[in-house]
Amino acid sequence: MTDMTHMTEMIGHTLSVFMGFFAIMNPIANTPIFLGLTSEDSPEIRKRVAMKALLLTFALIVLFCLLGKLIFALFGITLPAFRITGGVLVALIGYQMLQGVPSKVHQPDPADLEAGRDAALGVAVSPLALPLLAGPGTIATAMNFASTGGIEEMVITIGAFGVLCLVTYGFFISGQRMVKFLGKNGLSAITRIMGLILAVIGVQMLIDGITGAISMARLAQ
Repeated sequence: MTDMTHMTEMIGHTLSVFMGFFAIMNPIANTPIFLGLTSEDSPEIRKRVAMKALLLTFALIVLFCLLGKLIFALFGITLPAFRITGGVLVALIGYQMLQGVPSKVHQPDPADLEAGRDAALGVAVSPLALPLLAGPGTIATAMNFASTGGIEEMVITIGAFGVLCLVTYGFFISGQRMVKFLGKNGLSAITRIMGLILAVIGVQMLIDGITGAISMARLAQ
């Protein structure tokens, strides 16, 4: 019974991590951007761009998951401080999405867009992988999830993000049909829903960070 309860909790937690990543990376809203950046490419080149962008995104997130604690130690960062900062950042992104305003930290600037169009596969690195998919909010969310537990937590975080990358690839490849089906209003509604979820996740990270900081302060006394 204990093992069954633990498995149920792990499944629920994995789904929560996946949905957190889904909201922050928002493959549905990013699909029209991908289609715009690859509008003049052949289907084969479009698949290669999507694959390259998502492989790089996955590699970056895995790197930050594995080296998160080392980065904390190297720069003298405490987990509560990171959670507070990450919570504010994620909540801000969610708030902007909720208002229907594209998040500036997850949007490529015009110079990146123009440069990206100059090279078919170059767009996979910038602006797709960075900052669109593996932006500051995604990195902060990944490091927060991965650093809250041991190996099991890290495996869940990396696994959930890997599944999301596969889902995102499917969105990108079949994006034209999806965008046509949802329409502009449908994409806007989904973006706002994702924004609400993100805002809640950010606030929860902020609460956990403040609670952890208070506990550390009490222990230090």
